[in-house]
Amino acid sequence: MLTELSIRNLAVIEHVHIRFKMGFHVLTGETGAGKSIIIDALTLIVGGRGSSDLVRYGADKAEIEAMFELPPTHPVWDTLTELGIQADPGEHLLIRREITATGKSSSRINGQLVNLTMLRQTGEWLVNIHGQHEHQSLLNDEEHIHSLDLFGDVEIAAAKKIYQSTYDEYMKLHKDLRELQETSKQALQMLDLYRFQIDEISAAKLKAGEDETLAEEKRKLANAERLYQSTSEAYDFLYATNRGLDAAGKAVSRIQDIVQLDPANLTPLLEQAQSAYYQLEDAAYQLRDYREGIEFNPSRLDFIEQRLDTITSLRRKYGENIKEILTYLEKIKTEVDTIENKDEHIQKIEGKLAALEKQLGVAALDLSNLRRGIAQQLAVQIEHELRDLQMERTQFRVQVEQVLDERNGIEVEGKKVKFSRQGIDQIEFMMAPNPGEPLRGLSKIASGGELSRIMLAMKTIFARIDQIPVLVFDEVDTGVSGRAAQAIAEKMSNLSGSCQVFSITHLPQVASFADVHFYIRKEVDQDRTFTRVQDMPDSGRIEELARMLGGVEVTETTLHHAGEMLAMARNKKARA
Repeated sequence: MLTELSIRNLAVIEHVHIRFKMGFHVLTGETGAGKSIIIDALTLIVGGRGSSDLVRYGADKAEIEAMFELPPTHPVWDTLTELGIQADPGEHLLIRREITATGKSSSRINGQLVNLTMLRQTGEWLVNIHGQHEHQSLLNDEEHIHSLDLFGDVEIAAAKKIYQSTYDEYMKLHKDLRELQETSKQALQMLDLYRFQIDEISAAKLKAGEDETLAEEKRKLANAERLYQSTSEAYDFLYATNRGLDAAGKAVSRIQDIVQLDPANLTPLLEQAQSAYYQLEDAAYQLRDYREGIEFNPSRLDFIEQRLDTITSLRRKYGENIKEILTYLEKIKTEVDTIENKDEHIQKIEGKLAALEKQLGVAALDLSNLRRGIAQQLAVQIEHELRDLQMERTQFRVQVEQVLDERNGIEVEGKKVKFSRQGIDQIEFMMAPNPGEPLRGLSKIASGGELSRIMLAMKTIFARIDQIPVLVFDEVDTGVSGRAAQAIAEKMSNLSGSCQVFSITHLPQVASFADVHFYIRKEVDQDRTFTRVQDMPDSGRIEELARMLGGVEVTETTLHHAGEMLAMARNKKARA
């Protein structure tokens, strides 16, 4: 659940700190009081786009903080781990968003800085906001397939994964075939260039790491005289009479003569001197061997310089190093083979495509058959929910059809049908609001009030599946009244048993069913506008319900009616 929300300097809100509970929350107030700003704050918390226009006039920045309490098994913890955000599933989740007056935005999750994409990925698991604009998604047939697949859950996801994997492989192969078929005169002209490049690189007979080895050898050959002279002098310093080893040996001999006179102090010194003598002797032998191995070979040096020039020339044309040059060589060899044996490659790809198309057709049909079964289940559940929402005579169907496409389709059960990454199905939600009327698409017949109830019915169903803990309804009950409004209120209240529900509403029927009622009001103080949020006690709730019932003027009659409405809602909730 969302436990706390803190807002500073957002639009007309200077500072608001709200604590929430489980259950059904409503936000009411006069138009323009700032109810939608609370929703704007939540939208920003879950990754909505912000702008400097949202910052309160005269403030440097707007700040929003939200605290969530979630079970350790909730999927958001895995998402945070994947994003590299440290979070303990046993603790609260804190999200902070800042927007400056210059339009810059920063976000933090549990104190760790995140970008907007990471915030959205996290927010998708936390809050689902539904407003009147979402009605448009119900009217968009292309969105219906996503709703159906979400309802199908794991079963659909597994079949869809198989289909999409085959689809991606098929489309890549199809792209390769098209590119091969469109091999043009320009590609044939490139053939001569590729052959020249292959001959040039192949003639060099490059070996990986060769340039580094040659450069090292060049350094030695180019400095052979200096190396020989210096090692010879070093060897002489060690082995010449009265120098180096001779002097060290005499020093050891002198210490040996007197060691018995003071063994406690001189024995360690003798061992140290002997060790130094043996190390010098070993170094002298190694210097002698190294000097004898120094090569004076001008012709070899000349060969190496020419070889390095060749490699440098190839590096300028084909890659930063020998490995990249050899990789490029293999690439153009493949290109040449493709161009020279174009017909053979086309035939091979066409054979693979034919086999893959059969696999794709089978996977598409399996997915489609699953959807047909799931579609029936979804329609039954939506009709059940609609009956609770005073649409008991409404028929609802999820139509699953395929569109023929003889030219570009894939063959399924002897027919060429249109296909996409979503499969071969065209999904449309169909409805007949009244008995005797034919089923027609929602976009053709549904009113605003009907769309509100259909959406609420679907959200009630999907709340059991998507595990999102916070649902927000922003005036989705617009255009509804009477018994339908009462039904929407009861449905939202029931829905709050499985998740935390928030509703901005102008309907007293909906407000009466709230577990928590916040009243949003606007005040003007010293020519500045402020929005206040008040958690309403029972007496205040009755007065607010009376205002919603009767408009500006609150009478004894509307107060009595409001009290009855609140009592009735509590009785119904108690019996539920």
